[in-house]
Amino acid sequence: MTADPTTSPRRRTLTLRWVLAGLLLLPVVEIVLLVMVGQAIGLGWTLLLLLVMAVLGAWLARRETGRTFRALQASMRSGRMPTDEATDAIIVMVGGVLLLLPGFLTDVVGVLLVLPFTRPVARRLLQTVVAARVLAAVGAPTTGARRPTGRGDVIEGEVISHTPPPGTTPTAPPSLDR
Repeated sequence: MTADPTTSPRRRTLTLRWVLAGLLLLPVVEIVLLVMVGQAIGLGWTLLLLLVMAVLGAWLARRETGRTFRALQASMRSGRMPTDEATDAIIVMVGGVLLLLPGFLTDVVGVLLVLPFTRPVARRLLQTVVAARVLAAVGAPTTGARRPTGRGDVIEGEVISHTPPPGTTPTAPPSLDR
């Protein structure tokens, strides 16, 4: 049986490198955007815009978090699996954190994650990625019988059952006819 390339140590290392590169590049991109906006509209307006975006973002994230958790609770009370609601809760929390970070790029992404009419796109993307990762980790379901992966010889044979007719009790243990 070969190793799945999506769960190999090399693949995980590569993914970790991309995440670290993104985390290191994000502040650089945010600073470049702040400088560009500051040069275009001035330092005072840039700082005011950042403050307004942070306040409105915090308000929006708080409002949507409440709505999302109420929908999650209603789904659980009704007895159905709250997959979409749980995914929405995660997306809104991530969007809220991004809205609290200073910067224009994080604010735009945060707003897109928090707004109810753009959230379904993020939900589908997140659910697809998580489902692919889970299937890669545990293996996709198979059809038909699979050969055991244990060691040892396989001895083919036929099972013969000697069961007494219903309502009778056996007097001696069954034996094989030779």
